[in-house]
Amino acid sequence: MDPQDIESKIRAALPDARVTLRDLTGTRDHWEATVVSAAFEGKSRIERHRIVFDALAEELKGPIHALTLKALTPAQAGE
Repeated sequence: MDPQDIESKIRAALPDARVTLRDLTGTRDHWEATVVSAAFEGKSRIERHRIVFDALAEELKGPIHALTLKALTPAQAGE
């Protein structure tokens, strides 16, 4: 799956997000994502992950086989 498509789906759910993606295997189906958003303030790690995974629900049924996720607030990211 194209990384721009992944970022676009995440940013549709979190318009202020800064998204960094890394293809872990070179096959575009195993990704590591770091998502930084003020929308994560006051949310648990599970709630943050749910927001991102919900945004990618269709892609996780096929084109994305694995996603390692770091969901951070700007303060946690040192911004």
